[in-house]
Amino acid sequence: MWPAVSETFLAAFRQRRDYDTARPEALPWLYGFATNFIRRHQRAEIHRYKAYSKVGVLPDADDAAEQALERASAHAVRRPLAQALASLKARDRDVLLLVAWADLTYEEVANALSVPIGTVRSRLNRARAIVRNALGSTDPTTEQTP
Repeated sequence: MWPAVSETFLAAFRQRRDYDTARPEALPWLYGFATNFIRRHQRAEIHRYKAYSKVGVLPDADDAAEQALERASAHAVRRPLAQALASLKARDRDVLLLVAWADLTYEEVANALSVPIGTVRSRLNRARAIVRNALGSTDPTTEQTP
């Protein structure tokens, strides 16, 4: 994670003259740099997700107890989630991760990715549906109770 942060700030510093000072916040602009950095490393990320989906264990876990705890708590979800993330188009995965992990609003994601807010909504909807399907979840609003 740290290389992404440092690369984000380095890229932003190099392009600081291009920043539109009329924007009220720089965070979406910075997330745009972070997204671009991560996109450049997409191939390694997809390979890693595919490896996780095959073995179900994070290969970089140092502590055996931590590794066992992670397996016990998330084993049932890890493989299908990794497969779902690997199957997403990069643009859909970017939106999903910016909303889910970075906790950005739809508007902030739209600014970070330079796309209309409607595009953010449709990409997020598509990504959520794929992940939901992979995890065997259904939309509670469409479920019928017996």
